[in-house]
Amino acid sequence: MADQRVNGHTVSRLTVHIVWSTKYRYPVLLGDVQTGCRKLLIQVCDAEGVNILKGVVSKDHVHMHIEYRPSQDISSLVKKLKGRSSRRLQQEFPKLNKRYWGRHFWAIGFGCWSTGNITDKMVNEYLEHHRKSDNDTDAFILE
Repeated sequence: MADQRVNGHTVSRLTVHIVWSTKYRYPVLLGDVQTGCRKLLIQVCDAEGVNILKGVVSKDHVHMHIEYRPSQDISSLVKKLKGRSSRRLQQEFPKLNKRYWGRHFWAIGFGCWSTGNITDKMVNEYLEHHRKSDNDTDAFILE
């Protein structure tokens, strides 16, 4: 249970791999900008109660493997990560305004893939086991 998130009425471990890139895939996440971006993403995650399991800030995109609460949704979380980091990076590094004159630092959209410690096969075997061992005539099979 140490790796699970326990709240008042829930126990969960929701993890996801998210990826997004800079607008036009410009390689601007270098040096101080890269360091600043990393710090901002950590700050946003801390403020939102999100655990970063692993992350990489490359020269033109970001990969993050995170754990989040059941009450959060990924699209809102990525919106906060991209929005706050974009605004702050452009404030701290005026040189970015020359390249991103429309105030859009990140490209539209993102990729996300759920991750976890069990597979679909494991879940199906677990459910099949309960289906066979449960002699309850009131059991309702969802298929």
